[in-house]
Amino acid sequence: MALPRFFRPGVAWFSRTLFFRRVGPKIMPPLERMMTRLTQGRVQLSGLLLPSLVLHSVGAKSGLERDVTLMYCPVPATTEPTPAGERLLITGSNFARDTHPAWTANLMKHPDAAVSVHGVRIPVHAEQIADDEREAVWRTLEENWPGYRGYERESGRVLRIFRLTPAVTGDELAKVTTVLRAARHAPDAGRTTRRRTSTSA
Repeated sequence: MALPRFFRPGVAWFSRTLFFRRVGPKIMPPLERMMTRLTQGRVQLSGLLLPSLVLHSVGAKSGLERDVTLMYCPVPATTEPTPAGERLLITGSNFARDTHPAWTANLMKHPDAAVSVHGVRIPVHAEQIADDEREAVWRTLEENWPGYRGYERESGRVLRIFRLTPAVTGDELAKVTTVLRAARHAPDAGRTTRRRTSTSA
């Protein structure tokens, strides 16, 4: 069951505290791995708080696939009309540390990637948000996670934000749009299954 929006401001405040910024990078990854093992990949720990996905990117240096669990902000097609329909925003907050997370460098070098949402693997194309869009995009992000921009102020750097557009067409686009809309409205936004689209990357 995802966290009701009523509780998000308090959790958002806690996530920006010095205590969480210090311990979060140490405890969250192993807890995510433990949850994955215990539930056989059906539940993401962070997904119990906010919509979450697994990003499958190509390493900027290694050329190998790298997986990382991230929270995301859904962008409905009605908000940003586009032939690709639903899109996703992800932000390299990195617990407000002063360095960019490695996955952002991966997307900058290899923008064609994939995400798993509710266990469905979806090929996507990543586009870094340009300077002239940042203010509008931050408003969208903070509607989803109040006070989120505090990470940028506390990190002392400009956070990298990416828009992920499903790289599918036709019938597959319709299927993916259905999955993303269901994930956006589902009360258990953190729950996943081990399904994959036929066009998975």
